[in-house]
This record gives sequence, structure tokens and C-alpha cells, in this order.
Amino acid sequence: MVARAYTVAFEGVEARTVEVQCAVLPGLPGFSLVGLPDKAVSEARERVRAALSALAIALPSRRISVNLSPADLPKEGSHFDLPIALALLAALEIIPADAAEGTTALGELSLDGSLIAVTGALPAAMAAAAEGRLLLCPRASGPEAAWVDAAQVIGAASLGEVVRHFTGERILAPATPGEVTAPPPGRDLRDVKGQERAKRALEIAAAGRHHLLMSGPPGSGKSMLAARLPGILPPLSATEALETSMIHSVAGLISEGGISRTRPFREPHHTASMAAITGGGRSAKPGEISLAHNGVLFMDEFPEFPRAVLETLRQPLETGTVMIARANAHVSYPCRFLLVAAANPCKCGHLTDPARACSRAPNCGEDYMGRVSGPLMDRFDLRIEVPPVAFSDLDLPASGAPSAQVAERVATARAVQRARFAARPDMRLNADAEGEALEEIATPDAEGRALLTRLADRFGLTARGYHRVLRVARTIADLDGSDTVRHPHVAEAASFRIAGIKET
Repeated sequence: MVARAYTVAFEGVEARTVEVQCAVLPGLPGFSLVGLPDKAVSEARERVRAALSALAIALPSRRISVNLSPADLPKEGSHFDLPIALALLAALEIIPADAAEGTTALGELSLDGSLIAVTGALPAAMAAAAEGRLLLCPRASGPEAAWVDAAQVIGAASLGEVVRHFTGERILAPATPGEVTAPPPGRDLRDVKGQERAKRALEIAAAGRHHLLMSGPPGSGKSMLAARLPGILPPLSATEALETSMIHSVAGLISEGGISRTRPFREPHHTASMAAITGGGRSAKPGEISLAHNGVLFMDEFPEFPRAVLETLRQPLETGTVMIARANAHVSYPCRFLLVAAANPCKCGHLTDPARACSRAPNCGEDYMGRVSGPLMDRFDLRIEVPPVAFSDLDLPASGAPSAQVAERVATARAVQRARFAARPDMRLNADAEGEALEEIATPDAEGRALLTRLADRFGLTARGYHRVLRVARTIADLDGSDTVRHPHVAEAASFRIAGIKET
């Protein structure tokens, strides 16, 4: 008799179903595991043997063969322990075979039989729901997996609880969805003295998910401004939370027993490698741009990042997905994020500071910012110069709207965009609009069109630059509560676009 249970193997955020087949055969006593397992999966034999021994279940003096099908799919991770134990218990007729066969299981076993939380519970629940099976997982992973309404999720603390559940001795209650409540942001926009234009740019970027580049001398407040961006972003919707948590689950970043509605804010160091930023490694794990999906990626000291790393951002910024192609993996991850970059104007940082002279101006600035290629620079919707703050200005009272008030305006603008793109599943915010959709929602009035024509002739706007000005203008109109894009909206959008561009 061959007993069966089911589990999953991960390819990116996709969970592929794996059938665990177990047979107890005549022959020399042994425990063999086949099906292209890695070291962690192969070691499951000893963990399962010890866990069964802790339950006073002795293995028969026969040959035990476990096959992980499909056999040509690499199996990685410790989450195969529980399904292997489940199939073996069914083969020994300790639990009903039909119950094991209707279960997708994942979990790591301790030697005493307790279950340890593993990564990937959320994608596994999606796969179990698609196959119409029950999901069995460690209790700590239950609140995460229970977010998938279509799947029944059972969380167990030990293998003994699993046996008692399937034998009917003590039925386990289904897991309930868990949500992590993040503390309110403690950083307010009013903490930043001055820099009103930069604050306005942050509000526009947050409202339409427009990429932002801030340039200014050291100490002008670029990092302070970026750190306050999460405080004005609305919480994740249920769909966005599920998408983001799928990536974080595969990466092993969900460890608090639930899903958070707080938008991701990732800030990698400029020494990060290409695999760390875009994803990769031996098992093609998601990188920072995917971990920032539906959130913010803040790259301080932008020109200091390796040129090859910066150039890999160009395609993900346009498409919202990143394809990781390796010899043993070909994986696609979503990565629709808001890129906020900060840079000094030159190597010494004082090119634009009137109080301090740069000895190599203007070549110092051109050489330094020249590390960022033109095509990548063209993908920034908003470019602002953050001037230095005088010491005397620090004694002035706080100015501008607090983060809570700005967040309300951003949430209102995003609600308008959700209604606008309700019939277009591939678009959510103005930054996603293109083609006919962009012409339909962002065609400016006659004065605005004339202004764009003059700017294109004088500053040499590219076609991408032209469309990005229209998207930003549409967002500014949404913040203004206007149904149409008018001349003032185009003028403000263009002022952020042409900053730093030399006249042709």
C-alpha cells in the first residue's frame, strides 16, 4: 500500500504541489528518501524517526521508501518534515489514509515532536485552496496562512496533536487570521524645519507613487524627509497586504504571527550587491526591490551604488516585475515600489552650498552625478534640489502641515485613483497609466498643452519625460480635487521634472 500526503515546493512566490508517497515494503530495514531532495530534506529522516519515537511509535523492521513527486523538481527546506511524517503515519495505518491524502502539510519537526514555524505558509495556503485540500501547518504559522479564506487551515503545536486530530481523539480548531498592529509612526513632517518644496514633492510622490530624486548637500534633511514618508502613506489594502506578504513569507520575514498592513520601507546600504537588490542567490530569493513591493525603496547615497546595480533598476521601474534568470532557477517577482533616491550634488557635497566652495566645481558635480546614467535619471518623475538649512532656521517654529493632515490628502487622492482604475486590474495609481488610459485621464487644457510644447522644445523632454509630466500633473490635480488637468497642474509637474536639466 502506498500512502500519500501533499506539500509544496517554492518557485519564487509560486507554490508548486508536491506529492509525498510512502510505502512500507518487505526487505532489509531502512528509510530511503528520493525525489531530488537537498541536504535539509534528506535529514528529515532522522527528525521524523526521533519525533515518532517521542510518541512511542516504533518503526517496523521493514524497508520504508518515501518519494517526493515530481522527482525532477528540486526540493529545498525543512518544511518537508511534517508531510513525510504524515504519509508515514498513514502507511503504518495510524491515521486514516484518506485524511492524509486530503491534506497539504508543511512544518519542521523537533526531535521531541514539536512543530517549528517555517517560511512560505501563505503561498502554501493558496496552493491548498486551489487543490481543495486542508492545510496543516505549525501553530505559529496558522495566523499567516489563515488569511486565505478559501482554505481551511489547521495549526498544530506538535505531531502528537496531529495524530489525535486525525484519529478523532481531539479535533483542532481552525486557525484564525492574525494581523500585526504596527505602532503609530513617531516621525512627523513638522519635525523638518523649512524644505516646503521637498515636503510638497513627498506628498505628490506618495499620492501617485512617483519616483523621487533628492539632491542636496550633507545635512540638508534628505534622509529626514525620506524617513517621514511612511507616515503619510495609507495602509495596505487587503489585496496589497496579501501580495506583499506572499513575498515576505517566502523570504522568511513574517515572524510575528500575522500580516501587517504597514507599507514596506526598505533602505539598503550602498554596498549591497546586485543579488541583494534585485534578488538571486542559490535559490533565487527576492531582493530589496521585491521586498519593497507596494511600499518604498529608499536608496541613500544613490551615485555610490555600483553602476551595474543601478542599471538593473531600469526595467523593474518600468514593468513592475523583475525576472531572475539563473542556471537552476527562472523566477519572476512583482516589484511595484516607490523609489526615493538621495544624492549629494558632488563628491565633497558642497557644490550648491553658497557658504562653502567646491574646489573642483563644476567638474566635480558632473563627474559624480554622471555615475547615474541618463536612461535611469529619465525614470524619475520628481527631481528636487534640497538646499542647506541655516543654523538660525533651526530655532524657528515648526512649519507646514503635520503628517496626519498630509496623510489624509494622500488617502483622498488615492481613493480617487482606485475609483478611476476600478475597471482596469493592471492599473492602480496614476504612475501605472499609459497609452490610451493616460490620454483619457491626463489630457491637459489648451494652456497646459502649449506649456508642455514650449518645455519640450527648450529642455528636450523625451517621450517618457512627456508622459511622466502628464502623470504627475494628474496626481497634482487629484490632490487639488480637480476633474481636469489644468495649466497650474502642468506647470508644477514640469517644475519638478526639469530640475537639473540643462537647456538645449
